Amino acid sequence: MSSSTAGVFAGLFLALIAGTAGFGWFVLALLFAAVGYVLGAHLEGKIDLTALLPGRSRG
Repeated sequence: MSSSTAGVFAGLFLALIAGTAGFGWFVLALLFAAVGYVLGAHLEGKIDLTALLPGRSRG
């Protein structure tokens, strides 16, 4: 299983812990899954999030 997929499952798990009722929790689950995927893809090196961090120069 890739880190991206594990990140999605981790995000869904956190959303399940946060709450289990209503449409708002469903949207929260999707948000957590997206954040988990992005972090997993960053750890795999598929995307670079360092450009989003303020105060860090690459040179």
